[in-house]
Amino acid sequence: MTTGHTEPACATAHGDLPPHRGTRTLVAVFASPVADHLLRFGHDLGYRTVLVEPDLSRVDTSSPPGHLHLASSVDPSFADGDADVVVTDHDRPELGALLDAALQTRARWIGVMGSPRHTAPHVAALRERGVPDDAVARVHRPIGLNIGSRTPAEIAVATLAGLIADRNHRPGGFAF
Repeated sequence: MTTGHTEPACATAHGDLPPHRGTRTLVAVFASPVADHLLRFGHDLGYRTVLVEPDLSRVDTSSPPGHLHLASSVDPSFADGDADVVVTDHDRPELGALLDAALQTRARWIGVMGSPRHTAPHVAALRERGVPDDAVARVHRPIGLNIGSRTPAEIAVATLAGLIADRNHRPGGFAF
């Protein structure tokens, strides 16, 4: 049904215009329940989706979604200036190496899941690798809007909403 909206945002919301897909990429680092939701919702939002998992035994490769690209490290071939990289597990031993790899790319945004009430383990992991403080400062934490999210799906929604607000220069923000 065509509603005749002339404002592009309204026309898109009412299905009169197709959504702009662009070249946005969402990279979820480490297979986890949050990563599953991020990648599914991200695909629905028009992102190209990539799961970075160095340990393929943690991934069910029997029937991956057709939209999902799988990689063992963060790579500039997909982590370009239009990519958002979200680390979904701050306790993995590969944290420092994969964040360092992400920082070597032109990724638009890099963040690590974790409570603002706890010490950020990524800082020590990156400093141990000799990553300079200005590069460490590129890593956002916390990663989602402050909506009180607890479940993996809620964390994914809060994260994606924050990324959309940041990408669109809106005040949704990440402040807690």
